[in-house]
Amino acid sequence: MRRWEWVGKVTVAMAVGCSAGTAQPRSVTSGSVNTPVQSLSGVLAASTPADWRTPDPEHTLYLELSSPTAAGRRVVMELAPEFAPRHVHNVRALAREGYFDGLSIVRVQENYVVQWGDLEGQRQIRAAARTLPAEFERSAAGLPFTPLPDPDTYAPEVGFSGSFPVARESARGAAWLVHCYGMLGAGRDNPADSGGGAELYVVTGQAPRQLDRNVTLLGRVLWGMEHLTTLPRGTAALGFYERPEERVPIQSLRVAADVPAAERTQLEVLRTDTATFGAVIESRRNRREEWFQRAAGRIDVCNVPIVVRPKP
Repeated sequence: MRRWEWVGKVTVAMAVGCSAGTAQPRSVTSGSVNTPVQSLSGVLAASTPADWRTPDPEHTLYLELSSPTAAGRRVVMELAPEFAPRHVHNVRALAREGYFDGLSIVRVQENYVVQWGDLEGQRQIRAAARTLPAEFERSAAGLPFTPLPDPDTYAPEVGFSGSFPVARESARGAAWLVHCYGMLGAGRDNPADSGGGAELYVVTGQAPRQLDRNVTLLGRVLWGMEHLTTLPRGTAALGFYERPEERVPIQSLRVAADVPAAERTQLEVLRTDTATFGAVIESRRNRREEWFQRAAGRIDVCNVPIVVRPKP
């Protein structure tokens, strides 16, 4: 079993922390510069259908947690094949052979991660692979990229690509996903090629950016994050559950494309390659709600909301 010692907010289901008002834009002071800024709620209210996209069911996962309620608890995750194609393919293969069905969430570490997998290492893998070469980064060539205007501590440049938070180093021509809240990764042992997606984790705390380019990230949570963040914390070392009966059962992990259309969770995600998303960035860099006395004038990549909402 992986030691999982290595192993952040991503999902903003209706924009966490935004004002529900529709006030007009006003100037907010950022240093000595007055910048017209609109509220996040105003930006979203003015968006058009072209600003939104529907996640590809073939690259969407449904993690179904067992629940005493009939409705169950579903966590919707979007995969990132542009960054980790082999891991994405392998996790879909694992899901389709039922590998995760009946396993458990085994680790819930406060302000860090939730992880699940086969703690005893007894589950058979049939068509999929148990381990893969690491996919810590990819070529930046040809990668759509919406940069943030602000500096980053961990990378020369950060921004967004396909609604995922991304870092880029143009001098080397490299780009990689970053460990923001809600990001999905593949656990590994010390060797870089000892993971493959048979053990997965989601970041549930302050962004652990020191993990960037040390673990393969392959997606992020779109919906249902509360089903992970409200789980009982593990009391053993690293947040593991001490007794098997404490573990949270997994009913299934399915590819959305394999689920009947009527049973799918219909969502749409704000695109990150539009002027509307640029306005979203500014609405967070320079908060315009009446409570704020001074605007920050800058923002961290993990604090930019990627808005997800039920599809109209």
